[in-house]
Amino acid sequence: MSQTAYPPISEHLDDPESAREEGRRKMDWAFQHMPILTELQKGFEDEKPLSGQSIGMAMHVEAKTANLVETLADGGAEIAITGCNPLSTHDDVSAALDSHENITSYAVRGVDDEEYYAAIEAVIDHEPTITVDDGMDMVAAIHDDYPELIDSIVGGCEETTTGVHRLRAMDADGALNYPVFAVNDTPMKRLFDNVHGTGESSLASIAMTTNLSWAGKDVVVAGYGYCGKGVAQKASGQNANVIVTEVEPRRALEAHMEGYEVMPMAEAAEVGDVFLTTTGNRDVIVKEHFETMGDGVLLANAGHFDIEIDLDALDDLAVDRYEAREGVEAYEMDDGRRLNVIAEGRLVNLAAPIALGHPVEVMDQSFGVQAACVRELVENGESYGPGVHDVPDELDEEIAEIKLAAEGVEFDSLTETQREYMGSWEHGT
Repeated sequence: MSQTAYPPISEHLDDPESAREEGRRKMDWAFQHMPILTELQKGFEDEKPLSGQSIGMAMHVEAKTANLVETLADGGAEIAITGCNPLSTHDDVSAALDSHENITSYAVRGVDDEEYYAAIEAVIDHEPTITVDDGMDMVAAIHDDYPELIDSIVGGCEETTTGVHRLRAMDADGALNYPVFAVNDTPMKRLFDNVHGTGESSLASIAMTTNLSWAGKDVVVAGYGYCGKGVAQKASGQNANVIVTEVEPRRALEAHMEGYEVMPMAEAAEVGDVFLTTTGNRDVIVKEHFETMGDGVLLANAGHFDIEIDLDALDDLAVDRYEAREGVEAYEMDDGRRLNVIAEGRLVNLAAPIALGHPVEVMDQSFGVQAACVRELVENGESYGPGVHDVPDELDEEIAEIKLAAEGVEFDSLTETQREYMGSWEHGT
């Protein structure tokens, strides 16, 4: 192991005690509205199902995530955590986590690339037996630089679309050497976190950062996956005119039949007021698009990495660049047009100055699935071979049932006759 000297969060702060108190206040508020984690935490505290495990995490370190981390720690695990985006960490929350006897937090907001990867190495130096990723950077670092740890790793969990895409590519190449649950792909994540969470938090972050209205604007949503659907739905609900760009014909058709305008980005660039990328891919908005955009457009990214908008090309085109507003960088073209980039093109709902991420209730569901998956790896990890695995459906249903019970919602169940009918091929009309 490298035994990196990168220090935990407390050594980066002038007043760590005040930061801890404020971080704890944020966590306590969120936990009031997280009935799923509250229920799971009771069992984890009583049964200690994670005793003896070392969990390495690379996540967006803010209040909701912190409650997941403490739930795992209360289950008996030793945890080391860092951020998965240079601008998404809340330092006060990171400090509060670091004060827990079973948790070491290396997450610091505003790190450069060298510090970002040094913090990941610091987490890996704890020799995790389970990994929990948001974007797959930790899994990649372990396979590339610390392969000697793989035999002792029970498995991992991946939170987001981009990370699952990377993992599936890695798996297809035969390069993924331990099991990882695709948490992002399970219904309790996709149908709520990706749709409602991304839609609500992205639009709210942009509105708060710019103090501008959505009503009457032409909003271009790049990508019509679950995240793009959520953004389009919420923007339309705030009286924006939504334009969708897509590369997949069935999704383009779906957007068209759900009432949105669909066109290539080259055409959308000429008419859009706000551009929001949700693809998880790179070079979605590039030089040819910047050249035709109108004065004052807003450019933001709700995908994982800051490569969807080609900022290098934009910088090359600009004759001036300045902070137009906190969290908004204006790029001035030679003809006087100003193209405004929010949150440096990073994940806007977490990287903007006042961004808070997805709503608490939404993340309670996603993190409930995460906690259940970590428990499953500890209890039944030997049942899963190397590669990407779907979350077992019974775990997803368990989280849904906890949520419905907390909301006081009752629902039907199949009768034995119905269950037999659905499981048989012999019954006809």
